[in-house]
Amino acid sequence: MPERADAARNRAKILTAAEELFTARGAADVTMEDIARAAGVGRGTLYRRYPDRASIAVALLDEHERRLQETLLRGDPPLGPGAPPSARLAAFYEAMVALLERHAPLVLGTEVGHSRFTTGAYGFWRTHVRVLAEAAGAPDPDVLADVLLAPLAPELFLHQTSRGVTPERLVRTLRQLAGLL
Repeated sequence: MPERADAARNRAKILTAAEELFTARGAADVTMEDIARAAGVGRGTLYRRYPDRASIAVALLDEHERRLQETLLRGDPPLGPGAPPSARLAAFYEAMVALLERHAPLVLGTEVGHSRFTTGAYGFWRTHVRVLAEAAGAPDPDVLADVLLAPLAPELFLHQTSRGVTPERLVRTLRQLAGLL
Protein backbone atom coordinates (compact mmCIF):
# COMPACT_ATOMS: atom_id res chain seq x y z
CA MET A 1 0.00 0.00 0.00
CA PRO A 2 1.54 3.33 -1.03
CA GLU A 3 2.27 5.92 1.62
CA ARG A 4 -0.35 8.68 1.90
CA ALA A 5 0.83 12.09 0.72
CA ASP A 6 0.37 13.71 4.14
CA ALA A 7 2.20 10.84 5.83
CA ALA A 8 5.09 11.19 3.36
CA ARG A 9 5.28 14.95 4.04
CA ASN A 10 5.28 14.35 7.80
CA ARG A 11 7.98 11.67 7.48
CA ALA A 12 10.17 14.05 5.47
CA LYS A 13 9.62 16.89 7.97
CA ILE A 14 10.43 14.61 10.91
CA LEU A 15 13.62 13.24 9.33
CA THR A 16 14.81 16.69 8.26
CA ALA A 17 14.18 18.15 11.71
CA ALA A 18 15.82 15.18 13.47
CA GLU A 19 18.90 15.33 11.26
CA GLU A 20 19.32 19.05 11.86
CA LEU A 21 18.91 18.62 15.62
CA PHE A 22 21.19 15.55 15.78
CA THR A 23 23.85 17.42 13.82
CA ALA A 24 23.60 20.57 15.94
CA ARG A 25 23.35 18.98 19.38
CA GLY A 26 24.12 15.27 19.12
CA ALA A 27 21.42 12.60 19.17
CA ALA A 28 21.72 12.01 22.92
CA ASP A 29 20.79 15.64 23.66
CA VAL A 30 17.66 15.69 21.50
CA THR A 31 14.26 14.67 22.86
CA MET A 32 11.29 13.37 20.94
CA GLU A 33 9.50 16.57 21.96
CA ASP A 34 12.31 18.61 20.37
CA ILE A 35 11.91 16.68 17.13
CA ALA A 36 8.11 17.03 17.04
CA ARG A 37 8.35 20.78 17.71
CA ALA A 38 11.06 21.35 15.07
CA ALA A 39 9.15 19.26 12.50
CA GLY A 40 5.89 21.04 13.22
CA VAL A 41 4.01 17.80 13.89
CA GLY A 42 2.14 16.56 16.92
CA ARG A 43 3.72 14.11 19.32
CA GLY A 44 1.12 11.49 18.36
CA THR A 45 2.13 11.79 14.70
CA LEU A 46 5.77 11.40 15.67
CA TYR A 47 5.27 8.43 18.01
CA ARG A 48 2.93 6.62 15.58
CA ARG A 49 5.75 6.34 13.07
CA TYR A 50 8.82 6.39 15.34
CA PRO A 51 8.58 5.00 18.88
CA ASP A 52 11.96 6.44 19.94
CA ARG A 53 15.06 8.37 18.83
CA ALA A 54 16.83 5.16 17.80
CA SER A 55 14.12 4.36 15.24
CA ILE A 56 14.48 7.87 13.81
CA ALA A 57 18.27 7.41 13.63
CA VAL A 58 17.82 4.12 11.77
CA ALA A 59 15.37 5.76 9.34
CA LEU A 60 17.81 8.62 8.70
CA LEU A 61 20.66 6.23 8.08
CA ASP A 62 18.50 4.08 5.79
CA GLU A 63 17.67 7.14 3.71
CA HIS A 64 21.35 8.10 3.28
CA GLU A 65 22.40 4.51 2.55
CA ARG A 66 19.60 4.09 0.01
CA ARG A 67 20.81 7.17 -1.89
CA LEU A 68 24.36 5.81 -1.96
CA GLN A 69 23.12 2.40 -3.10
CA GLU A 70 21.19 4.03 -5.94
CA THR A 71 24.33 5.89 -7.03
CA LEU A 72 26.36 2.66 -6.96
CA LEU A 73 23.81 0.97 -9.20
CA ARG A 74 22.88 3.78 -11.60
CA GLY A 75 25.17 6.76 -11.00
CA ASP A 76 28.01 8.14 -13.01
CA PRO A 77 31.46 6.55 -12.91
CA PRO A 78 33.62 6.08 -11.00
CA LEU A 79 31.10 5.48 -8.18
CA GLY A 80 28.54 4.11 -10.60
CA PRO A 81 29.08 1.51 -13.34
CA GLY A 82 31.60 2.03 -16.11
CA ALA A 83 34.90 2.54 -14.28
CA PRO A 84 37.58 -0.08 -13.52
CA PRO A 85 37.05 -2.03 -10.27
CA SER A 86 39.89 -0.29 -8.39
CA ALA A 87 38.55 3.17 -9.32
CA ARG A 88 35.02 2.17 -8.27
CA LEU A 89 36.33 0.81 -4.96
CA ALA A 90 38.27 4.02 -4.33
CA ALA A 91 35.15 6.09 -5.06
CA PHE A 92 33.11 3.79 -2.78
CA TYR A 93 35.63 4.27 0.03
CA GLU A 94 35.44 8.04 -0.39
CA ALA A 95 31.62 7.98 -0.32
CA MET A 96 31.58 5.73 2.75
CA VAL A 97 34.06 7.91 4.64
CA ALA A 98 31.82 10.91 3.86
CA LEU A 99 28.82 8.94 5.16
CA LEU A 100 30.73 8.00 8.32
CA GLU A 101 32.00 11.53 8.79
CA ARG A 102 28.47 12.84 8.79
CA HIS A 103 26.65 9.91 10.41
CA ALA A 104 29.11 7.76 12.39
CA PRO A 105 27.02 7.85 15.58
CA LEU A 106 23.96 6.70 13.61
CA VAL A 107 25.93 3.94 11.92
CA LEU A 108 27.43 2.89 15.23
CA GLY A 109 23.95 2.65 16.71
CA THR A 110 22.87 0.18 14.02
CA GLU A 111 26.12 -1.68 13.27
CA VAL A 112 27.80 -2.70 16.52
CA GLY A 113 30.02 -5.78 16.65
CA HIS A 114 28.62 -8.84 14.93
CA SER A 115 25.29 -7.13 14.21
CA ARG A 116 27.14 -5.12 11.56
CA PHE A 117 27.25 -8.21 9.36
CA THR A 118 23.51 -8.82 9.55
CA THR A 119 22.27 -5.42 8.36
CA GLY A 120 20.82 -5.09 4.91
CA ALA A 121 23.20 -2.26 4.12
CA TYR A 122 26.26 -4.36 4.96
CA GLY A 123 24.94 -7.14 2.72
CA PHE A 124 24.59 -4.65 -0.13
CA TRP A 125 28.06 -3.15 0.45
CA ARG A 126 29.55 -6.66 0.67
CA THR A 127 27.94 -7.74 -2.59
CA HIS A 128 29.16 -4.58 -4.31
CA VAL A 129 32.74 -5.01 -3.11
CA ARG A 130 32.70 -8.74 -3.86
CA VAL A 131 31.60 -8.05 -7.46
CA LEU A 132 34.39 -5.48 -7.82
CA ALA A 133 36.96 -7.94 -6.43
CA GLU A 134 35.74 -10.66 -8.76
CA ALA A 135 35.84 -8.29 -11.76
CA ALA A 136 39.44 -7.41 -10.83
CA GLY A 137 40.36 -11.11 -10.88
CA ALA A 138 40.97 -11.46 -7.13
CA PRO A 139 41.61 -15.11 -6.23
CA ASP A 140 39.07 -15.27 -3.35
CA PRO A 141 36.53 -12.46 -3.65
CA ASP A 142 34.35 -13.89 -0.86
CA VAL A 143 37.07 -13.47 1.74
CA LEU A 144 38.43 -10.28 0.24
CA ALA A 145 35.04 -8.50 0.33
CA ASP A 146 34.91 -8.55 4.14
CA VAL A 147 38.58 -7.63 4.41
CA LEU A 148 38.08 -4.62 2.13
CA LEU A 149 35.04 -3.51 4.17
CA ALA A 150 36.77 -3.87 7.55
CA PRO A 151 38.34 -0.36 7.43
CA LEU A 152 34.83 1.10 7.25
CA ALA A 153 33.69 -0.25 10.63
CA PRO A 154 32.18 2.69 12.52
CA GLU A 155 34.12 1.81 15.70
CA LEU A 156 37.39 2.01 13.77
CA PHE A 157 36.39 5.26 12.08
CA LEU A 158 35.53 6.90 15.41
CA HIS A 159 38.68 5.53 17.04
CA GLN A 160 40.91 6.87 14.28
CA THR A 161 39.24 10.27 14.02
CA SER A 162 39.32 10.68 17.81
CA ARG A 163 43.09 10.24 17.56
CA GLY A 164 43.37 13.03 15.01
CA VAL A 165 43.26 11.07 11.76
CA THR A 166 41.40 13.27 9.29
CA PRO A 167 38.79 11.92 6.87
CA GLU A 168 41.02 13.14 4.03
CA ARG A 169 43.90 11.05 5.35
CA LEU A 170 41.62 8.02 5.63
CA VAL A 171 40.43 8.48 2.05
CA ARG A 172 43.99 8.83 0.81
CA THR A 173 44.99 5.60 2.54
CA LEU A 174 41.89 3.73 1.38
CA ARG A 175 42.51 4.88 -2.20
CA GLN A 176 45.96 3.26 -1.95
CA LEU A 177 44.32 0.08 -0.70
CA ALA A 178 41.82 0.16 -3.57
CA GLY A 179 44.71 0.53 -6.00
CA LEU A 180 45.93 -2.92 -4.95
CA LEU A 181 42.76 -4.51 -6.34
